[in-house]
Amino acid sequence: MIYALLLATIRAFNLVTGHKTIRYGERRLPRTGGAVLAINHTSYVDFTYIGVNAKLVDKRQLRFMGKIELKKNPVLRWLMWGCKVIAVDRSAGHDSYLAAVKELRKGEIVAIYPEATISRSFEIKDLKNGAARMALEAGVPIIPGIVWGSQRIATKGQPRHLGRTKTPVLVTVGMPIPAVGTAGELTVTLHAAMKALLVEAQGAYGPHPKGESWVPASLGGSAPTLGQANAEDAAQR
Repeated sequence: MIYALLLATIRAFNLVTGHKTIRYGERRLPRTGGAVLAINHTSYVDFTYIGVNAKLVDKRQLRFMGKIELKKNPVLRWLMWGCKVIAVDRSAGHDSYLAAVKELRKGEIVAIYPEATISRSFEIKDLKNGAARMALEAGVPIIPGIVWGSQRIATKGQPRHLGRTKTPVLVTVGMPIPAVGTAGELTVTLHAAMKALLVEAQGAYGPHPKGESWVPASLGGSAPTLGQANAEDAAQR
């Protein structure tokens, strides 16, 4: 009930603001069975676009993993409970890991951001190996997922553009990657798949104006390079 209410609210917001979600490609999430959905992280609102799209197009409710700190807000705590978010306590990360594996074995799709933090460069950062470890332990595939364009709406270190901007957001998923090998090997395979899928999504998205802050440096934008962004993150830490 709460998940349906949240979906309706997000869809209404996108209708008012003119934000259009584009599902690129014919690949779909499996209708049944567990899987890890590894999503790139470029904005604070990535999850809304891929979460709504997965429910409408693939008929699957994603089980996101979210920081337990969000529960300090009573509204977010209620939403996380209603949407069955798997809370991540960084001081006791193993418990969150075990909870995710349990849900995967029950046939759920667990959505995770393997980059851990928003990529200021909008390129794929180095990945943590948690997604690979979960997939291997639960015996389920990893599916790369890309959300592109949401960094134009709300991202780290840049002004929000929540008004009627009519911003298009593209969502696409890749081919499932079997959970084989070591966690390190599987993470390398996932990283390559996510990079390739990102290039595919960027090519399908449309123009990337030179000098724009939401456009990666590799495409002529003014976003920091991956190296510069990593240095900024390290300085903040």
